[in-house]
Amino acid sequence: MPRGRTWLSLWSWVGLAGLAASVGVGWPEAFGAETAPETKTPPAAQNELRVGAAAVELQADDNMPIAGSIHAWYAKGQEGKLRALAVVLQKADQPPVAIVACDILIMAQDLLSPVFDQIERRCKIPASHVLVHATHTHHAPSTCRVHAYGPDERFCREVQKAIPEAVAAAQARLAPSRFFYAKGEEKTIGQNSRLLLQDGAIFWIGPRNDVVRPTGPVDPDVPVLVFRSPEDKLQAMLFGHSAHTIGGLKGGVRSPAFYGLAAQSLEEQYGGIVGFLEGASGSTHRLDVSAADAYKRIRQVVEQTMQSAKPTPVDKLAALKKPFTFRYRRFDESAEEKAVTEYCQKRVGGQRAESIAAVFRQMRKELAPLQGKEKTTWLQVLRIGPVAVVGVPGEMFTALGVEIKRRSPFKETVVVELANDWIGYIPDAEGHRLGGYQVWTGLHSYVEPGTGERMVDQAVEMLRSLAD
Repeated sequence: MPRGRTWLSLWSWVGLAGLAASVGVGWPEAFGAETAPETKTPPAAQNELRVGAAAVELQADDNMPIAGSIHAWYAKGQEGKLRALAVVLQKADQPPVAIVACDILIMAQDLLSPVFDQIERRCKIPASHVLVHATHTHHAPSTCRVHAYGPDERFCREVQKAIPEAVAAAQARLAPSRFFYAKGEEKTIGQNSRLLLQDGAIFWIGPRNDVVRPTGPVDPDVPVLVFRSPEDKLQAMLFGHSAHTIGGLKGGVRSPAFYGLAAQSLEEQYGGIVGFLEGASGSTHRLDVSAADAYKRIRQVVEQTMQSAKPTPVDKLAALKKPFTFRYRRFDESAEEKAVTEYCQKRVGGQRAESIAAVFRQMRKELAPLQGKEKTTWLQVLRIGPVAVVGVPGEMFTALGVEIKRRSPFKETVVVELANDWIGYIPDAEGHRLGGYQVWTGLHSYVEPGTGERMVDQAVEMLRSLAD
């Protein structure tokens, strides 16, 4: 989100929208946009939902480091497409809303700030009404500094160019639309991956033949948002699920992973634009199901849910984005070193154990001077009629995502993580207490305890504002 002038621009947009409504003109006319000659439109059509969708392919090559592991690796070839996908929604009396999904591991605020600026200038969509989300595929080039690698600058420029292009193309395709919604369920792909082991450790990698119990819930919900033309042609579909996006159908290649491949397969079959939204999955992984089976299962559930989706009137289209301030955690270097080295020596072993420990030492060295300092990110909520979408800026533990949905005033709430920023893992209090990889201090995990619960509280408060 643009720094410095964001709130001025937001209030300017809101004020102009109100002015436009007060003098009886539509949203585009308030900004001098070219419009067709005035025609008499039936009252029901004046406030109809209009939707446009588009996807722009992200160009990548074998020289770009792949993100998602402790050390960088390089792919040879690619399956499917890596895309920036946009769905723009508009009602005549309200600002448009854009939802963007990118087949990327993570996108931090420094990469996205100029993107929001470009969208606002080019498309006249306020930054508060744009949600940009990373699908968290672990098979795409790096866009961020984490673990033992940094961003690939060429790919970052590609991403910054593709997102506004996708939004502009989607906006150009705005057409009358009907909204359908249903929620399916898939219980077998993901499982709580923070397993308590007999020695008191929390599982990350290595053997797990001494599991005592899982330490948190999974979220099996598969929300499916469908947009169809009056002639019943599929314009766009978005679906969500909550497990880490790891695993393609081929090994060693760039890939949108099984979720993205399922989306592209459904798109080929039904037309329109189909995208995936990653739910709160910081503590949920695919451990015992092959990527091929996960692809088949999620595709089947989404297809069945799409076919059962019910017409859902969109009486209101709204968005709210607010800053959220937190602190870098303080940490005990000796305790952190012990936790990492003991786990790696026991569960990984050999030279690999030391190479992992060295990466964590370097990350803590970079974080040491930041302990206790404040940082600001963003929380966002969208309303599409009776369905709410919550965008959170990191890898939120599943228990926190479930809590947002439980406390939401909306009957249907979709949590989308890795939205508009990336601040690493967002654990709950129990996760901090238990420790494990997701809370070992590093560039992947540095928020202080209590951040996740405060984030839930603020998200729920924002949802109540939209509901009111």
